[in-house]
Amino acid sequence: MSEFTKTLCPYCGVGCGLEVSPPAQLGKATNRDSQGNPTWRVRGNKAHPSSQGMVCVKGATIAESLDKNRLHYPMVRDSLDREFRRVSWDEAFDLIAKRIQTVRFTQGPEALCMYGSGQFQTEDYYIAQKLMKGCLGTNNFDANSRLCMSSAVAGYIQSFGADGPPCCYDDLELTDCAFLIGTNTAECHPIVFNRLEKYHKKNRKVKMIVVDPRRTPTAEAADLHLAIRPGTDIDLLNGIAHLLMRWNYIDTMFMEDCTSNFPAYAEVIRHYPPEVVARQCGISIEDLETAARYWGKSERVLSLWSMGVNQSSEGTAKVRTIINLHLMTGQIGKPGAGPFSLTGQPNAMGGREAGGLAHLLPGYRAVKNPQHRAEVEEFWGLKPGQISPNPGLTAWDMITGLENDAVGLLWIAATNPAVSMPDLERTKKALLRSPFTIYQDAYYPTETSAYAHVLLPAAQWGEKTGVMTNSERMVTLCQAFRQPPREAKADWEIFAEVGRRLGFEKEFAFANSAEVYAEFVKLTKNRPCDMTGISHAQLQVEGPTQWPYSEESRGSRGAGEAGGETRQKRLYTNLRFHTPDGRARFGAYYSKGLAEPPDPNYPFVLTNGRLYGHWHTQTRTGRIEKICKMHPEPFIEIHPRDAAQLGIADSMYIEVRSRRGKAKFPAKVTKAIAPGTVFVPMHWGSLWADNAEANALTHPESCPDSLQPELKACAVQLIPISLEVPIKDYQLQSSQYSNPI
Repeated sequence: MSEFTKTLCPYCGVGCGLEVSPPAQLGKATNRDSQGNPTWRVRGNKAHPSSQGMVCVKGATIAESLDKNRLHYPMVRDSLDREFRRVSWDEAFDLIAKRIQTVRFTQGPEALCMYGSGQFQTEDYYIAQKLMKGCLGTNNFDANSRLCMSSAVAGYIQSFGADGPPCCYDDLELTDCAFLIGTNTAECHPIVFNRLEKYHKKNRKVKMIVVDPRRTPTAEAADLHLAIRPGTDIDLLNGIAHLLMRWNYIDTMFMEDCTSNFPAYAEVIRHYPPEVVARQCGISIEDLETAARYWGKSERVLSLWSMGVNQSSEGTAKVRTIINLHLMTGQIGKPGAGPFSLTGQPNAMGGREAGGLAHLLPGYRAVKNPQHRAEVEEFWGLKPGQISPNPGLTAWDMITGLENDAVGLLWIAATNPAVSMPDLERTKKALLRSPFTIYQDAYYPTETSAYAHVLLPAAQWGEKTGVMTNSERMVTLCQAFRQPPREAKADWEIFAEVGRRLGFEKEFAFANSAEVYAEFVKLTKNRPCDMTGISHAQLQVEGPTQWPYSEESRGSRGAGEAGGETRQKRLYTNLRFHTPDGRARFGAYYSKGLAEPPDPNYPFVLTNGRLYGHWHTQTRTGRIEKICKMHPEPFIEIHPRDAAQLGIADSMYIEVRSRRGKAKFPAKVTKAIAPGTVFVPMHWGSLWADNAEANALTHPESCPDSLQPELKACAVQLIPISLEVPIKDYQLQSSQYSNPI
């Protein structure tokens, strides 16, 4: 085989197209890593519409992790203090099926839980929903998207009547004003940032506003950086709205024809005059007015946000308040404009489409909606009432369910909650209480494997064929280019075989993932995310395709037309929304601030985030030499003023304490962080560093609507430790972000 296989990067939600070829090719030297091991060649796919051939360091080095520390065989142990022993798949499947049946008949289906991942392919997500929510009758499936995107989901649903980012990446190069809030796009979504930064540099009239307590590489590129105090996002957004209203930068006709609830919102923003907002946010009135003027004078405003907005006890309110600014100025449904959430994981969007959260069903349906339940029950051939009307346990509810013995079986797949969950010491204690934990992953060890009774080896990127959807609703077929190692299996195959062993043979009689996807898309018919025109075969021929893309629209194309030429790039271009009256809804919210504000005992606000080279909990990137050299250790950013007051010098270790736990990090004294705020990266779990877990400090308080925890902020105290170590500057120069690798 000498041709490149087209696939998708399995890291962030940008969804960059990749081309992969074998280590050895005719007439070429064998591709090897620094240890001499053969590795697959990876390059950007220039034909992919989202990434246009660009790829960041993570995508460029992804193949180096394929064969490192893989889990090859099913493993079982009777208790957590025993050693694992290898078993056959037959033994593992029988054990799991018997345990599920025991829990079903002794505690009921509500004691069964599955915690999945935005790294699933859509086929994996769909089969898990059919098994758990359909056949087993429990909605206790949640995914780490709960920690990532659920506030964006709730915000879109409440404002527009349906989930789904209404924008596309082409808007990055069509906007007059890019408003980035709660996103370090340069490091977390680098190819999106590359496109925006190149366009911004070429068009000096285009304005870029970045809202972030840190002066990140993203903020360095901005025309205006608003270093607001953590927790004052709604103050800022309402303050901008106040000025837009005062200066009459509003689209009255759009609001009258296309929106509802504006009077309630107008009453709220009346209470956010510039002098109050500037004081609350810790910025100048002049900067606030500049931001409002940039927005108001622009014909096309594009807002971008990610975890800094979503991971908040006010997450849904923040999302809706961003959307409010678009609604009052008519900045939606046209090129270069709209509210655009940047998805954190490669297929979190696919998970939303397939119903992969505890309150959702496939096809953008809701568990609480009787008609939606009936539609899915009929499609799956289930008796009426089989799908529970009650939303299932969220990820954090599963932890508390372990504490109170309500959870009898926990199945974790493709995620690492022993690092990523909030209030980590409490999480670990709860995991220790689990009567039976199945852990399904490609790698071993991970931090979570220490809490498992059963280990199932999963096929990963490049070893299974399936579909993923990126932030701009672009659906890409990820072709397998190698066999899974030893006995590893695709996640959907594992779920389906357990279903068959439980007696649901006809429900899981799929020969391959193409058949799974073909069944799934039927459930999207006439739904906001209609994908009935998409299939594995269609994607192979036509390439990545954006939804909505119905069977009817596909059938109406002229001969020879490519799918990309007829797709609907943007939602709501007709200015009609998925609400009962067709109007977008304003949400009126006063700012409540942080769930855990600083006080004299815990005077600093700790925030956290990603670094350019690492991703999530290092399960992959921690095994890649180049990335580990780039980011050799965790650290804590602290402002020079705060460092001086505490007697902290650069590279000195600091013990960080919250009300829940403690950690220690070498100091990075920098003006890039606002006074009173400190920052640590979230990637390091116990396998990669000692006592450097960001989530040992965070709390589980969550948004009442999205139930997404406020992972982005907690109150801490800092205690200098005399031990000093050298620390390297991890940040790359902006030029290194701009050039594709």
